[in-house]
Amino acid sequence: MSDDHKEIDPIRRTILTGAAVTASAVALGVTPVSAQTGAATPAPGRRMLGGLEVSQLGLGVQNMHRTFHTIVPERADMITLIRTAFDEGVTFFDCAEVYGPLECERILGEAIADFRDEIQITTKFGFDVDPETGAWGGGVISDPARIRRAVDGSLQRLGTDRVDLLYQHRVDPAVPIEDVAGTVSDLMAEGKVLHWGLSEMGPNTLRRAHEVLPVAAVQNEYSMLYRGPEAEILPICEELGIGFVPFSPLGYGFMTGAIDMETSFAPGDFRANTSRMDPENREANLALVDLARDWAGRKDATPGQIALAWLMAQGPSVVPIPGTTQLPHLRDNIGAAQVSFTDDELAELTAALDAIEVRGDRAPSIVMEWNGTEAPDV
Repeated sequence: MSDDHKEIDPIRRTILTGAAVTASAVALGVTPVSAQTGAATPAPGRRMLGGLEVSQLGLGVQNMHRTFHTIVPERADMITLIRTAFDEGVTFFDCAEVYGPLECERILGEAIADFRDEIQITTKFGFDVDPETGAWGGGVISDPARIRRAVDGSLQRLGTDRVDLLYQHRVDPAVPIEDVAGTVSDLMAEGKVLHWGLSEMGPNTLRRAHEVLPVAAVQNEYSMLYRGPEAEILPICEELGIGFVPFSPLGYGFMTGAIDMETSFAPGDFRANTSRMDPENREANLALVDLARDWAGRKDATPGQIALAWLMAQGPSVVPIPGTTQLPHLRDNIGAAQVSFTDDELAELTAALDAIEVRGDRAPSIVMEWNGTEAPDV
């Protein structure tokens, strides 16, 4: 265990326990309401994550320093892409300390400097990343001292004085969620954090966290290719008024139709280590792409736009954050906001999805071990 894991004051523990996105879209900041009042109505083309108003589609910047293909994109191109996203109505940008590591926050901070007050930034703590060097210790860590170090580092790299939405990236099985929430609450009191959320936590941890400090959003993998959150997490979010942010909403590019049986992956490509991309599983899973392609024909859209539009149709507080390093893909993703379904069409499409059995795991075993973790009791 890292030296940063320190005993928490037991007295403090006791206290804690008790529509189209276009260039003309109005870029609004944080709505000053508590996370679960339900009083805020978002502007057209925007959605609420608890009390945080954001564009109905966000942009993930995870791969802007290194893509799945192990290519390092041109920094200037990534800055242009982020600024283009803003010009076309995207105001919700998703990052993390571990992305890069550290470097993606620097890229995002440089890109948004001229319009920082018109957008919403998320970042994350929780992986054992050295805040100075970016070296990864191979696990997760969320003790209060490390959270503070991570947030201060993120603020510096992002060139801002506050994070609009701060996530615990993965649950630390050694730290009660009440202690994590208490530290984030202190950061909120200092003005460094405005809203908070969790990612890939267990359902009981989500409820405990929300009871201590209202959670604005959950960020989990969710797509036509992986629908795991529908069993427990999405119903809890709906019950408690928590927003839901699907990461990998296109199944790491699978739902765009860019991957077929002839596709090979670079040695360092994350997707090569997921069994759902094994040839025997991939062939079966391509039925999802065929379905999206059929609906794309019906809606004069692309398969990726169908996949994103279906996600957005799952609820008014569902905000996908597709990532890309290419301008044509960015514009294709933004175009998903133009696609809509009638109630009957949505039921038909969902029934067709239900009939397709997805084969294989969504992540390597080491990553799966971090998903669905419950924090220890206080």
